[in-house]
Amino acid sequence: MFGSMRVIVVTSQKGGSGKTTLSGHIAVQAELAGEGPVALIDTDPQGSLAAWWNEREEKSPAFAQTDVTRLYADLGRLRAAGIRLVVIDTPPAVTATIKSVVAFADLVVIPTRPSPHDLRAVAATLDIVEGRNKPLVFVVNGATPRARITGDAAVALSQHGTVAPVTVHHRTDFASSMIDGRTVMECAPEGKSAQEIVALWTYISARLAKLPQPWTAAPTPVPAPAADRAVFGRAEVTNAGATVGTVVASNVVNVATGFGRRVAA
Repeated sequence: MFGSMRVIVVTSQKGGSGKTTLSGHIAVQAELAGEGPVALIDTDPQGSLAAWWNEREEKSPAFAQTDVTRLYADLGRLRAAGIRLVVIDTPPAVTATIKSVVAFADLVVIPTRPSPHDLRAVAATLDIVEGRNKPLVFVVNGATPRARITGDAAVALSQHGTVAPVTVHHRTDFASSMIDGRTVMECAPEGKSAQEIVALWTYISARLAKLPQPWTAAPTPVPAPAADRAVFGRAEVTNAGATVGTVVASNVVNVATGFGRRVAA
């Protein structure tokens, strides 16, 4: 239904798993690899991904403002506008929202830190993804170099699904690169962190290429409860589709009026 456009949903019910940082890096690397245009969607009410995007000076990836009730239609608009990849960041713990968003995924990426708490939290996310019958890949994220628990975590996760062959390690350059709207590939392209993201995207891209034709059938919409019917990206939208009085104000683009770089409300 959405042609050749692919949708990646980055999700984990465990807070602090690194979803937002990984979402931004995946989207930028896809653009750098020539697999764009790419659009980002932030479904976390905290709006961290939207805030990062608003700090960017580069024109890509695009950012699309939407909500659960409009997500299906807006994905169709993005496809019609020529977007090839959509990366959706999700909130922690909000099960209803995660269920709704996962319904639209071609591939679900589950970042997991190598810790007992994070591994125990995987089950709840896995139930949602498997309930939607979606292909998934675990990414061991925020790992300490040469720590034994990193390997143990990968083995444990492999019992529940595919684990990416690339581990993303905890390094200062990886986290700090997001401060001013950039990524580690743009700040330190020769560093190990950048190399890991490049390798991770190469793997994810290959996985996407092996999946069946995207969007051959419409997913069954999951109605969002009233509490989840807020516009994502910390923005409010009038019925006419104009972006108004928000934390990120006119810097978030409404799909109803367009997408891409920052536009005036």
